[in-house]
Amino acid sequence: MPSIADLLFLLLLMSLSIGILAPRLLGDAGTGWHIVNGQLILRDHTITRTDPFSATMKGQPWYAWEWLFDLAIARIHQWAGLNGVVFFAATVIAVTFAVAFRLALRRGASVPVALILLVLAIASSAIHLFARPHILSWLLAVVWFEWLDASETNLALGRDHRLFWLPVLTLFWVNVHGGFVLGFALCGIYLCSGMMRYWRTRESGEKVLLRGWLGRLAAVSGISFLTGLINPFGYKLYLHVFQYLSDRFLMNHIDEFRSPDFHGVAQQCFAALLLVAMVSVATGRRMRLSRLLVLLFAAYSGLYASRNLPVSSLLIMLVIAPQCSETLARAADNSMIATWLRRFLTWQRGFAQRVGELENRMRGHLWALVAVLIGTVVCAQQGQLGSYQIMRAHFDAKRFPVGAVDELERRGIREPVFSEDYWGGYLIYRLYPQNRVFVDDRHDFYGDAFLKRYLKIIHVEPGWEQALKEVNPTCVLLQRESTLTNILKEVPQWTVVYEDQTATLFMKSSP
Repeated sequence: MPSIADLLFLLLLMSLSIGILAPRLLGDAGTGWHIVNGQLILRDHTITRTDPFSATMKGQPWYAWEWLFDLAIARIHQWAGLNGVVFFAATVIAVTFAVAFRLALRRGASVPVALILLVLAIASSAIHLFARPHILSWLLAVVWFEWLDASETNLALGRDHRLFWLPVLTLFWVNVHGGFVLGFALCGIYLCSGMMRYWRTRESGEKVLLRGWLGRLAAVSGISFLTGLINPFGYKLYLHVFQYLSDRFLMNHIDEFRSPDFHGVAQQCFAALLLVAMVSVATGRRMRLSRLLVLLFAAYSGLYASRNLPVSSLLIMLVIAPQCSETLARAADNSMIATWLRRFLTWQRGFAQRVGELENRMRGHLWALVAVLIGTVVCAQQGQLGSYQIMRAHFDAKRFPVGAVDELERRGIREPVFSEDYWGGYLIYRLYPQNRVFVDDRHDFYGDAFLKRYLKIIHVEPGWEQALKEVNPTCVLLQRESTLTNILKEVPQWTVVYEDQTATLFMKSSP
């Protein structure tokens, strides 16, 4: 029999690879430039250090800090095309949530509570279900938190050797995604909570244990920080990430760094998680300081930026699932509660205990392994299983300018293409090296000055015509219904050479 964790994995894997959620994984054009950059690394046998894609910034220093993900995804694309890319991303996401579910059970959560909270976490993460390197940060953040928290939980048992694996995790994390800074933040939280606990403790035996644990944690944190310097850019990567995250203009104008809009379903699910967390803290037993600080950190991170919702949701779920389960279990014995409700809670407690014992005995994960094997075979056969085509991963023509790019290729146009930043990655994927882009979604690379000029053009703000002349494109590709599209249609200098329901392609007329 498959375990509940296996069923979760299978459901997510199928939904994301061949089901209703599959188109979402290629819903971000940035996947395109990750693939092409990995192809360049494979071709040149060196890590990209200067920009090869932009007509405006060509040759400028570029921190391709996600190079290891790019390399892996290019290999997969070389082997199985976009089907392989989607299946790989679906597997990583499914593993992340299945592991989070099992860890919640191991931490003392009941199966029903863990399932409900996990569903909320999955729904909260829906806005970032893309085949991009941040999905690896989700998994690494879950593992990092579990190892840190377990080391404090097992304080009285002596050393927890998993803590010493954090530098190894750092070495991988720093080369696949900039989210590695989250690991350092979590270490800082546990160090601060440990020192506060040490100062409050009066028992000499506990002080000795805390002193030893704090020393190990401080040493591991320091080694992890130094290990993070083992990347192609050394200490300059730390400086670059700090400057990027502290740039107020970028943080205020990049959609994923802005606070979530709680009119969306994903954001509302995150709000539900926050409400459950508040009730759990208020009604449950006193929470350990480190977990309370992690809870506050996760809540603030999710409220600060939309891109933080997945990791914040996972951390909140792992912290409050055991607390909620214990509160419900104790409520069954509370004489102040109505009799019918106590009976239901008593039944729920017994059911959860039986299911939990059964779940803990199922560790083979045969069904999950078989599913991954079948998916791998399907990808190797161009998405076919026998005579049936069950996978056909592609960039959606309703979201990306597929027809317009086909027209560019048909006309043999080799000029750089001025387009909107979130289409840049797709253009790189389809057109590089014949065409370069003026801008894409690598906002940290382009910087404030360039992006201010770009936004002035796109939003048709005062001075946009002069800004467009400075960029001097001969080929412009825009959303069909955008303001700039409607304006350029009225300018004799620009001629519409292609238009469909998604995009409009302009070429500059000869003088």
